[in-house]
Amino acid sequence: MSFSVVINIQREFETSCTPDKVFGLLADVPRSASHFPKVDKLVDLGDNAFRWEMEKISIASYTLQQTIYASRYTADAAARKVTWTPVQGVGNALVEGAWVITPKEAGTKVALKTKGDLTVEFPSFLEFIISPLVVMEFTSMIDRYLANLQETFSSL
Repeated sequence: MSFSVVINIQREFETSCTPDKVFGLLADVPRSASHFPKVDKLVDLGDNAFRWEMEKISIASYTLQQTIYASRYTADAAARKVTWTPVQGVGNALVEGAWVITPKEAGTKVALKTKGDLTVEFPSFLEFIISPLVVMEFTSMIDRYLANLQETFSSL
């Protein structure tokens, strides 16, 4: 038995870094991914697609599972936008989203919108307990990712 956990995250931040430098980092998937916590492996599948193999999620002394998914990336320098769409049939999650980079007078506004649909291999009667923990874990990883990016942008 299994169930699905949907995670929707929207975040924004501003940096003094130039829009071109922000776009350059975010459009370079391996470089951007190096800022994401708990990535076990990032595998280049070709054609701007990457398989993300995350560290196993553990809560207390219990290991829930390892999240694996693949997304195809498109970077539009003119629009200052990086988008990703799920690659079907890879792993146990579907992840999509976009970075939108907007020039500001003193730097750049960066907006992230992402959605993940994770299949959790646990009996469905545990859904009400496990779902909030999975959402909390992934939200925490996204927040750490953004903090790591902001730290790098402050030094570019």
